[in-house]
Amino acid sequence: MTAATDWHDWHLPYDDDTSPLSRRLRLVQQHINEWLDRRSDSSLRVVSVCAGQGRDLIGALAPRPDADRVRAELIEYDPRNVAAARAGIAAAKLTGFTVTQADAGDFAAYRMVVPADLVVLAGVLGNISEQDVRATVDALPRLCASDATVIWTRTRRDPDLTPAVRGWFAAAGFAEEAFDAPSDVLFSVGVHRFHEQPRRAPSSGRIFTFTG
Repeated sequence: MTAATDWHDWHLPYDDDTSPLSRRLRLVQQHINEWLDRRSDSSLRVVSVCAGQGRDLIGALAPRPDADRVRAELIEYDPRNVAAARAGIAAAKLTGFTVTQADAGDFAAYRMVVPADLVVLAGVLGNISEQDVRATVDALPRLCASDATVIWTRTRRDPDLTPAVRGWFAAAGFAEEAFDAPSDVLFSVGVHRFHEQPRRAPSSGRIFTFTG
């Protein structure tokens, strides 16, 4: 983690409905809702990686009458964001949600919560090295259940890595379902579905190092 970025204050642009961060949030929430709409399962497991204050999952699920189908684990390192996420969960009465303060870059953080039916990677791939982006995509079959969905975000600032990221998802056994890249902003939101057999996750081991 870097000392230069205050990851609690980083969330402040969400309070401006016109900010790029708010626009990205709404797209991620839209894809979360679309995922849940097409899944008829009575119980679904969700993992949010570097979850921050959990605004994507909490905001998407809070209004839904079927939110109790979801068991979500939000993994976040910053204690202030952990507290904010827990407060948001309590206010929304999402009894199936929990927050773990842990390093989401280590497989050890996922021991009790995988395989997942949905993995949310919002704000992750733009804050780790290119090598770690590839390693993270390659690790996803160890976090995903059969037919799982991954929702991810990444800036398209030069040099734009998103074409390579989309190729790495394909090589790891994922089919692309959506790629949102609005022309007037630099963010992008991707949705990929896992179509191969899940692999067992190790009990520990480095996936990525969050650099900010």
